[in-house]
Amino acid sequence: MNVGMLWLDSEKTSTVPTMIANAAAYYRKKYGQTPNLCFVHPSMLETAGNDHENVKIAVKSDKAILPGLLWIGVEDQLTTGAE
Repeated sequence: MNVGMLWLDSEKTSTVPTMIANAAAYYRKKYGQTPNLCFVHPSMLETAGNDHENVKIAVKSDKAILPGLLWIGVEDQLTTGAE
């Protein structure tokens, strides 16, 4: 994912699945597209899950993401074959 949205949930008590669901809902509203990939800090991965609001979002860890933040968007599709 080269382009995405950085998300900081204003409710500090939110669980990781709730944060992802809130970010996904906002992303859909703002960009008109359903996100399918979310990066979180490795410390958040255990509680993240993969089913948010009945939308499958792959959750992966990345040390570059600070704890408490999410990087959410649409996974890049690789193109194959000659043009």
